[in-house]
Amino acid sequence: MAEYRVIFTRSARKELESLPRPTADRIVAMLEGLAAKPRPVGARKLRGAVDLWRVRAGDYRVVYAINDTQQIADVRVVRHRKDAYR
Repeated sequence: MAEYRVIFTRSARKELESLPRPTADRIVAMLEGLAAKPRPVGARKLRGAVDLWRVRAGDYRVVYAINDTQQIADVRVVRHRKDAYR
């Protein structure tokens, strides 16, 4: 199976860069796994959205879209769980 490209929106990249280093490293390691398996165990499809998925990374949530035809996982949001769905 071919690997997916993991891309970030500008806001998601800024959110990730603003996190403490250990937290960001843990999230980046999880995101690297999305390239091999864009729907890992524990990933959930968001209700009311056509193509959005979320995955937990400790107290943080990563919301992303999957484009299977172009094999892209587009990271949209990296936020603390209390702010992730606002």
